Amino acid sequence: MDTVLPQALVDAARRVIEENRAIGRRVAVAESCTGGLVAAALTEIPGSSDVFEVGFVTYSNDAKLGLLKISNDLLETFGAVSIAVAWAMATSALQQSGADVAVAITGIAGPGGGSAKKPVGTVVFGRAEKGGDPADVHADRKDFGDLGRGGIRLQAALWALELLLPVPPAA
Repeated sequence: MDTVLPQALVDAARRVIEENRAIGRRVAVAESCTGGLVAAALTEIPGSSDVFEVGFVTYSNDAKLGLLKISNDLLETFGAVSIAVAWAMATSALQQSGADVAVAITGIAGPGGGSAKKPVGTVVFGRAEKGGDPADVHADRKDFGDLGRGGIRLQAALWALELLLPVPPAA
């Protein structure tokens, strides 16, 4: 297959498309630190339009506020890289689309921007499902370590794709 993306990413995206197509489920993503990498991987797969509904790339806080309607209070209280914001991003992506499941990714890819509490390589994921209990929050923080900007973004995209599978991995 002709692609500029790493083969592992394309293979993971193919699995997401095939397994979700088999059960008639549509997916959406809300990406920050991955900058559209998950959406790019999904659309590498021929026929992905059967499954992939929409991708929101909300890199800046203003984009999170405007496109995903994330509350400014939430961003100011917890920061963009937080369980609360990842969950809100996933929930909003689900609500604003016709998807059955949405995954959000927000993190610190580096090389700068990290802190003692949120070092470079910190990525937070949120997952929301149509008909799910809004009080049942599916969000998790992963600390990939300083793998370099590209390495962190790749690992984040791979994990997000895993979360889009019909039976996602345990956190």
